[in-house]
Amino acid sequence: MTSPAGRGPLALAALASAAVPGLDPVSVEPVAGGTGARYDVALVQDAEHRRWVIRCPRSAAASAQLEQSSALTALLARRLLLSVPVVKGWVALPEGGRAAVHHYLAGRPVELELLGPGPGLTASLGRAVASVHNLDVAIYDEAGAATYDAEAYRSRRLADLDRAAATGRVPTGLLARWESQLEDVGRWRYKPTATIGRLTGEQVLVGEDEQGELVVRGLLGWEDARVADPADDLAEVVGRLDPDALDTFMEAYAHTRVDRPDRHLVERARLSHEMTLVRQMMAAVAAGDLDRAEEHAAAMRRLEQQTASPDDADDTTAGGPATSGAAPAGASPAAAPADADDDQQLDDLVDEPVHVDVTDVDEIGQTQPLGAGPTGDEPDGSAEPGSGPVRG
Repeated sequence: MTSPAGRGPLALAALASAAVPGLDPVSVEPVAGGTGARYDVALVQDAEHRRWVIRCPRSAAASAQLEQSSALTALLARRLLLSVPVVKGWVALPEGGRAAVHHYLAGRPVELELLGPGPGLTASLGRAVASVHNLDVAIYDEAGAATYDAEAYRSRRLADLDRAAATGRVPTGLLARWESQLEDVGRWRYKPTATIGRLTGEQVLVGEDEQGELVVRGLLGWEDARVADPADDLAEVVGRLDPDALDTFMEAYAHTRVDRPDRHLVERARLSHEMTLVRQMMAAVAAGDLDRAEEHAAAMRRLEQQTASPDDADDTTAGGPATSGAAPAGASPAAAPADADDDQQLDDLVDEPVHVDVTDVDEIGQTQPLGAGPTGDEPDGSAEPGSGPVRG
Protein backbone atom coordinates (compact mmCIF):
# COMPACT_ATOMS: atom_id res chain seq x y z
CA MET A 1 0.00 0.00 0.00
CA THR A 2 1.05 3.59 -0.59
CA SER A 3 -1.05 6.34 0.91
CA PRO A 4 -1.36 9.89 -0.38
CA ALA A 5 1.40 11.65 1.57
CA GLY A 6 0.02 14.51 3.57
CA ARG A 7 -3.58 13.31 3.93
CA GLY A 8 -5.48 16.45 4.93
CA PRO A 9 -7.02 17.19 8.35
CA LEU A 10 -10.60 17.13 7.06
CA ALA A 11 -10.05 13.70 5.55
CA LEU A 12 -8.54 12.52 8.84
CA ALA A 13 -11.54 13.86 10.76
CA ALA A 14 -13.85 11.96 8.41
CA LEU A 15 -11.86 8.76 8.97
CA ALA A 16 -12.00 9.26 12.75
CA SER A 17 -15.77 9.65 12.57
CA ALA A 18 -16.05 6.41 10.61
CA ALA A 19 -13.76 4.56 13.04
CA VAL A 20 -15.57 5.39 16.30
CA PRO A 21 -19.37 5.22 16.51
CA GLY A 22 -20.78 8.43 17.96
CA LEU A 23 -17.66 10.49 17.19
CA ASP A 24 -19.11 13.65 15.62
CA PRO A 25 -16.14 15.89 14.68
CA VAL A 26 -16.34 19.57 15.56
CA SER A 27 -12.70 20.60 15.07
CA VAL A 28 -9.44 19.04 13.95
CA GLU A 29 -5.82 20.01 14.53
CA PRO A 30 -3.27 18.38 12.20
CA VAL A 31 0.04 17.25 13.65
CA ALA A 32 2.80 17.81 11.08
CA GLY A 33 5.47 15.15 10.86
CA GLY A 34 7.34 16.05 7.67
CA THR A 35 8.14 14.15 4.51
CA GLY A 36 9.77 11.25 6.35
CA ALA A 37 6.90 10.63 8.75
CA ARG A 38 5.37 7.18 8.89
CA TYR A 39 1.87 8.45 9.77
CA ASP A 40 -0.55 11.28 9.16
CA VAL A 41 -1.79 12.35 12.59
CA ALA A 42 -4.52 14.71 13.77
CA LEU A 43 -6.26 15.68 17.01
CA VAL A 44 -10.04 15.63 16.72
CA GLN A 45 -12.60 17.09 19.11
CA ASP A 46 -16.16 15.83 18.93
CA ALA A 47 -19.53 17.35 19.78
CA GLU A 48 -19.30 15.92 23.32
CA HIS A 49 -15.99 17.74 23.89
CA ARG A 50 -14.04 14.49 23.84
CA ARG A 51 -10.60 14.60 22.24
CA TRP A 52 -9.26 11.87 20.00
CA VAL A 53 -6.06 11.10 18.09
CA ILE A 54 -6.19 9.50 14.64
CA ARG A 55 -3.10 7.89 13.15
CA CYS A 56 -3.14 7.00 9.47
CA PRO A 57 -0.21 4.91 8.13
CA ARG A 58 1.53 6.05 4.96
CA SER A 59 2.99 2.66 3.99
CA ALA A 60 2.48 -1.06 4.43
CA ALA A 61 5.37 -1.19 6.91
CA ALA A 62 3.86 1.61 9.01
CA SER A 63 0.49 -0.12 8.87
CA ALA A 64 1.99 -3.35 10.20
CA GLN A 65 3.76 -1.44 12.99
CA LEU A 66 0.53 0.28 13.95
CA GLU A 67 -1.34 -3.03 14.15
CA GLN A 68 1.38 -4.65 16.25
CA SER A 69 1.88 -1.73 18.62
CA SER A 70 -1.86 -1.42 19.15
CA ALA A 71 -2.08 -5.08 20.11
CA LEU A 72 0.73 -4.50 22.58
CA THR A 73 -0.66 -1.34 24.21
CA ALA A 74 -4.02 -3.08 24.68
CA LEU A 75 -2.20 -5.66 26.81
CA LEU A 76 0.01 -3.11 28.58
CA ALA A 77 -2.93 -0.92 29.65
CA ARG A 78 -3.86 -3.60 32.17
CA ARG A 79 -0.33 -4.10 33.44
CA LEU A 80 1.27 -0.66 33.66
CA LEU A 81 0.42 2.17 36.04
CA LEU A 82 1.17 4.54 33.16
CA SER A 83 -1.23 5.73 30.48
CA VAL A 84 -0.64 4.28 27.02
CA PRO A 85 -2.60 4.85 23.79
CA VAL A 86 -5.28 2.15 23.43
CA VAL A 87 -7.11 2.01 20.11
CA LYS A 88 -10.88 2.54 20.36
CA GLY A 89 -11.70 2.22 16.69
CA TRP A 90 -10.31 1.22 13.29
CA VAL A 91 -11.24 2.23 9.75
CA ALA A 92 -10.14 0.60 6.51
CA LEU A 93 -8.19 2.75 4.04
CA PRO A 94 -8.84 2.71 0.27
CA GLU A 95 -5.20 1.86 -0.46
CA GLY A 96 -5.13 -0.95 2.10
CA GLY A 97 -4.37 -1.11 5.81
CA ARG A 98 -6.29 0.64 8.56
CA ALA A 99 -6.20 3.92 10.46
CA ALA A 100 -6.53 3.84 14.25
CA VAL A 101 -8.19 6.20 16.71
CA HIS A 102 -7.44 6.44 20.43
CA HIS A 103 -8.37 8.79 23.23
CA TYR A 104 -6.23 11.88 23.67
CA LEU A 105 -3.85 11.35 26.60
CA ALA A 106 -3.35 14.46 28.69
CA GLY A 107 0.16 15.50 29.61
CA ARG A 108 3.13 17.55 28.51
CA PRO A 109 6.39 16.30 26.96
CA VAL A 110 9.64 16.69 28.86
CA GLU A 111 12.89 18.32 27.73
CA LEU A 112 15.49 15.79 28.88
CA GLU A 113 18.41 18.23 28.85
CA LEU A 114 16.74 20.31 31.56
CA LEU A 115 16.06 17.51 34.04
CA GLY A 116 17.96 18.03 37.27
CA PRO A 117 19.31 15.74 40.00
CA GLY A 118 17.49 14.81 43.21
CA PRO A 119 14.05 13.40 43.94
CA GLY A 120 11.38 14.57 41.55
CA LEU A 121 10.71 14.21 37.85
CA THR A 122 14.10 12.70 36.98
CA ALA A 123 13.61 9.91 39.50
CA SER A 124 10.02 9.43 38.32
CA LEU A 125 11.29 8.93 34.77
CA GLY A 126 13.79 6.34 35.99
CA ARG A 127 11.01 4.42 37.72
CA ALA A 128 8.73 4.68 34.69
CA VAL A 129 11.34 3.23 32.31
CA ALA A 130 12.15 0.48 34.82
CA SER A 131 8.47 -0.46 35.05
CA VAL A 132 8.47 -1.14 31.31
CA HIS A 133 11.68 -3.15 31.53
CA ASN A 134 10.14 -5.23 34.34
CA LEU A 135 7.35 -6.46 32.07
CA ASP A 136 7.11 -10.15 31.27
CA VAL A 137 8.48 -10.65 27.73
CA ALA A 138 5.65 -13.14 27.16
CA ILE A 139 3.33 -10.13 26.80
CA TYR A 140 5.40 -8.93 23.86
CA ASP A 141 5.38 -12.42 22.35
CA GLU A 142 1.58 -12.47 22.61
CA ALA A 143 1.38 -9.15 20.78
CA GLY A 144 3.73 -10.36 18.04
CA ALA A 145 6.58 -7.98 18.87
CA ALA A 146 10.06 -8.83 17.60
CA THR A 147 12.55 -10.54 19.92
CA TYR A 148 16.35 -10.33 19.64
CA ASP A 149 18.86 -12.12 21.82
CA ALA A 150 22.03 -10.29 22.81
CA GLU A 151 24.31 -11.88 20.22
CA ALA A 152 21.85 -11.37 17.37
CA TYR A 153 21.42 -7.73 18.36
CA ARG A 154 25.18 -7.15 18.54
CA SER A 155 25.64 -8.74 15.12
CA ARG A 156 22.87 -6.60 13.72
CA ARG A 157 24.55 -3.42 14.95
CA LEU A 158 27.86 -4.53 13.46
CA ALA A 159 26.20 -5.18 10.11
CA ASP A 160 24.60 -1.73 10.20
CA LEU A 161 27.99 -0.18 10.91
CA ASP A 162 29.64 -2.12 8.07
CA ARG A 163 27.04 -0.82 5.62
CA ALA A 164 27.56 2.72 6.86
CA ALA A 165 31.35 2.37 6.59
CA ALA A 166 30.97 1.29 2.96
CA THR A 167 29.58 4.75 2.15
CA GLY A 168 32.90 6.30 3.16
CA ARG A 169 31.14 8.82 5.38
CA VAL A 170 32.00 7.40 8.83
CA PRO A 171 35.22 8.93 10.24
CA THR A 172 38.04 6.42 10.66
CA GLY A 173 38.63 7.03 14.36
CA LEU A 174 34.95 6.88 15.24
CA LEU A 175 34.50 3.74 13.17
CA ALA A 176 37.41 2.05 14.96
CA ARG A 177 36.01 2.90 18.41
CA TRP A 178 32.50 1.76 17.58
CA GLU A 179 33.77 -1.48 16.06
CA SER A 180 35.89 -2.12 19.14
CA GLN A 181 32.90 -1.70 21.44
CA LEU A 182 30.68 -3.87 19.28
CA GLU A 183 33.28 -6.62 19.00
CA ASP A 184 33.80 -6.71 22.79
CA VAL A 185 31.41 -9.58 23.52
CA GLY A 186 31.67 -8.96 27.27
CA ARG A 187 29.82 -5.65 26.91
CA TRP A 188 26.87 -7.43 25.32
CA ARG A 189 25.96 -9.93 28.01
CA TYR A 190 22.53 -8.82 29.06
CA LYS A 191 19.09 -10.31 29.51
CA PRO A 192 16.76 -9.45 26.60
CA THR A 193 14.19 -7.05 27.99
CA ALA A 194 10.78 -5.60 27.10
CA THR A 195 11.55 -2.15 25.65
CA ILE A 196 9.80 0.81 24.06
CA GLY A 197 12.42 0.81 21.29
CA ARG A 198 13.78 4.34 21.56
CA LEU A 199 12.56 6.76 24.21
CA THR A 200 12.59 10.52 23.62
CA GLY A 201 11.28 13.37 25.73
CA GLU A 202 8.39 13.83 23.26
CA GLN A 203 7.10 10.37 24.18
CA VAL A 204 6.96 11.10 27.92
CA LEU A 205 3.72 12.60 29.26
CA VAL A 206 4.14 14.53 32.51
CA GLY A 207 1.52 15.75 34.95
CA GLU A 208 1.04 16.51 38.64
CA ASP A 209 0.40 13.90 41.31
CA GLU A 210 -1.91 14.37 44.30
CA GLN A 211 0.80 16.37 46.08
CA GLY A 212 1.25 18.68 43.10
CA GLU A 213 4.64 17.17 42.18
CA LEU A 214 5.55 16.56 38.54
CA VAL A 215 5.61 12.87 37.67
CA VAL A 216 5.53 10.72 34.55
CA ARG A 217 1.90 9.88 33.78
CA GLY A 218 2.11 8.16 30.40
CA LEU A 219 4.27 6.95 27.53
CA LEU A 220 3.66 7.28 23.79
CA GLY A 221 5.33 5.87 20.69
CA TRP A 222 5.28 2.07 20.94
CA GLU A 223 5.71 1.33 17.23
CA ASP A 224 9.33 0.18 17.71
CA ALA A 225 8.68 -1.82 20.90
CA ARG A 226 10.59 -5.09 21.00
CA VAL A 227 12.33 -7.53 23.29
CA ALA A 228 15.95 -6.47 22.99
CA ASP A 229 18.63 -4.40 24.71
CA PRO A 230 17.31 -2.18 27.55
CA ALA A 231 20.09 0.26 26.65
CA ASP A 232 18.06 1.38 23.62
CA ASP A 233 15.49 3.06 25.87
CA LEU A 234 18.25 4.78 27.85
CA ALA A 235 20.15 6.15 24.85
CA GLU A 236 18.54 9.60 24.80
CA VAL A 237 18.58 9.83 28.60
CA VAL A 238 22.29 8.99 28.81
CA GLY A 239 23.10 11.32 25.93
CA ARG A 240 21.18 14.34 27.20
CA LEU A 241 21.22 14.34 31.01
CA ASP A 242 24.13 15.90 32.86
CA PRO A 243 26.14 13.48 35.06
CA ASP A 244 24.37 14.35 38.34
CA ALA A 245 20.91 14.04 36.84
CA LEU A 246 21.93 10.76 35.19
CA ASP A 247 23.01 9.43 38.59
CA THR A 248 19.55 10.25 39.96
CA PHE A 249 17.86 8.57 37.01
CA MET A 250 19.99 5.43 37.22
CA GLU A 251 19.56 5.12 40.98
CA ALA A 252 15.77 5.26 40.69
CA TYR A 253 15.89 2.94 37.69
CA ALA A 254 18.08 0.36 39.44
CA HIS A 255 15.98 0.39 42.62
CA THR A 256 12.82 -0.25 40.59
CA ARG A 257 14.17 -2.99 38.35
CA VAL A 258 13.32 -6.55 39.30
CA ASP A 259 16.58 -7.74 37.73
CA ARG A 260 19.77 -5.92 38.57
CA PRO A 261 20.93 -3.82 35.58
CA ASP A 262 24.04 -5.19 33.89
CA ARG A 263 27.30 -3.34 34.45
CA HIS A 264 27.68 -2.22 30.81
CA LEU A 265 24.17 -0.81 30.42
CA VAL A 266 25.17 2.87 30.39
CA GLU A 267 28.10 2.21 28.03
CA ARG A 268 25.82 0.55 25.49
CA ALA A 269 23.24 3.31 25.89
CA ARG A 270 25.89 5.93 25.10
CA LEU A 271 26.99 3.93 22.07
CA SER A 272 23.38 3.66 20.90
CA HIS A 273 22.94 7.42 21.25
CA GLU A 274 26.08 8.15 19.24
CA MET A 275 25.15 5.66 16.52
CA THR A 276 21.82 7.39 16.00
CA LEU A 277 23.79 9.58 13.59
CA VAL A 278 24.69 6.47 11.61
CA ARG A 279 21.08 5.34 11.38
CA GLN A 280 19.95 8.82 10.34
CA MET A 281 22.72 9.06 7.76
CA MET A 282 21.81 5.69 6.24
CA ALA A 283 18.14 6.64 6.13
CA ALA A 284 19.09 9.79 4.22
CA VAL A 285 21.21 7.75 1.79
CA ALA A 286 18.34 5.31 1.23
CA ALA A 287 16.02 8.25 0.52
CA GLY A 288 18.52 9.74 -1.94
CA ASP A 289 18.95 12.85 0.20
CA LEU A 290 22.72 13.16 -0.13
CA ASP A 291 22.81 16.69 1.32
CA ARG A 292 21.23 15.46 4.54
CA ALA A 293 23.53 12.42 4.55
CA GLU A 294 26.54 14.76 4.38
CA GLU A 295 25.16 16.81 7.27
CA HIS A 296 25.09 13.68 9.42
CA ALA A 297 28.60 12.79 8.24
CA ALA A 298 29.77 16.24 9.36
CA ALA A 299 28.14 15.67 12.75
CA MET A 300 30.05 12.39 13.06
CA ARG A 301 33.31 14.18 12.29
CA ARG A 302 32.58 16.67 15.06
CA LEU A 303 31.75 13.81 17.41
CA GLU A 304 35.09 12.19 16.57
CA GLN A 305 36.89 15.40 17.53
CA GLN A 306 34.94 15.72 20.79
CA THR A 307 35.62 12.18 21.94
CA ALA A 308 39.26 11.89 20.85
CA SER A 309 41.80 11.35 23.63
CA PRO A 310 44.99 13.49 23.92
CA ASP A 311 47.01 10.64 22.42
CA ASP A 312 44.70 10.65 19.42
CA ALA A 313 45.29 14.37 18.94
CA ASP A 314 49.05 13.76 18.96
CA ASP A 315 48.65 11.06 16.33
CA THR A 316 46.56 13.36 14.16
CA THR A 317 49.11 16.17 14.46
CA ALA A 318 51.84 13.78 13.42
CA GLY A 319 49.86 12.92 10.32
CA GLY A 320 48.73 9.51 11.52
CA PRO A 321 45.11 8.33 11.42
CA ALA A 322 42.91 9.45 14.28
CA THR A 323 41.96 6.73 16.70
CA SER A 324 39.30 7.17 19.31
CA GLY A 325 39.08 7.27 23.05
CA ALA A 326 36.21 6.82 25.44
CA ALA A 327 33.66 9.58 25.58
CA PRO A 328 33.98 11.77 28.67
CA ALA A 329 31.22 11.52 31.25
CA GLY A 330 28.11 13.24 29.99
CA ALA A 331 29.56 13.87 26.51
CA SER A 332 27.38 13.13 23.52
CA PRO A 333 26.49 14.62 20.17
CA ALA A 334 23.76 16.52 22.00
CA ALA A 335 26.20 18.04 24.47
CA ALA A 336 27.86 20.34 21.97
CA PRO A 337 26.14 23.43 20.61
CA ALA A 338 27.57 22.69 17.16
CA ASP A 339 25.47 19.52 16.99
CA ALA A 340 22.17 21.09 18.00
CA ASP A 341 20.68 20.91 14.51
CA ASP A 342 21.61 17.26 14.12
CA ASP A 343 20.27 16.29 17.52
CA GLN A 344 17.02 18.10 16.83
CA GLN A 345 16.38 15.55 14.10
CA LEU A 346 16.48 12.78 16.68
CA ASP A 347 13.43 14.10 18.50
CA ASP A 348 9.81 13.64 17.43
CA LEU A 349 8.51 17.21 17.09
CA VAL A 350 4.99 18.59 16.90
CA ASP A 351 4.46 21.78 14.90
CA GLU A 352 2.08 24.45 16.16
CA PRO A 353 -1.34 22.97 15.27
CA VAL A 354 -3.71 24.67 12.85
CA HIS A 355 -7.33 24.76 14.00
CA VAL A 356 -9.78 23.73 11.28
CA ASP A 357 -13.54 23.98 11.74
CA VAL A 358 -15.23 20.78 10.52
CA THR A 359 -18.76 21.46 11.66
CA ASP A 360 -19.80 21.47 8.01
CA VAL A 361 -19.93 17.73 7.44
CA ASP A 362 -20.24 18.18 3.67
CA GLU A 363 -16.64 19.48 3.54
CA ILE A 364 -15.01 16.72 5.61
CA GLY A 365 -14.01 14.77 2.52
CA GLN A 366 -11.69 17.54 1.32
CA THR A 367 -7.96 17.22 1.74
CA GLN A 368 -5.50 19.88 2.75
CA PRO A 369 -1.70 19.50 2.89
CA LEU A 370 -0.20 19.26 6.33
CA GLY A 371 2.37 21.86 7.33
CA ALA A 372 5.95 20.83 6.69
CA GLY A 373 7.74 19.62 9.80
CA PRO A 374 11.19 18.23 10.58
CA THR A 375 12.24 14.99 8.99
CA GLY A 376 11.51 12.06 11.25
CA ASP A 377 8.57 10.36 12.91
CA GLU A 378 5.90 12.27 14.72
CA PRO A 379 4.71 11.36 18.21
CA ASP A 380 1.28 9.96 18.87
CA GLY A 381 -0.14 13.46 18.85
CA SER A 382 -1.26 13.17 22.45
CA ALA A 383 0.88 15.91 23.94
CA GLU A 384 -1.04 19.10 24.64
CA PRO A 385 -1.03 21.24 21.48
CA GLY A 386 0.82 24.49 21.99
CA SER A 387 2.12 23.53 25.43
CA GLY A 388 5.85 23.64 25.94
CA PRO A 389 7.95 20.81 27.29
CA VAL A 390 8.29 20.23 31.01
CA ARG A 391 11.56 21.44 32.45
CA GLY A 392 12.75 19.68 35.55
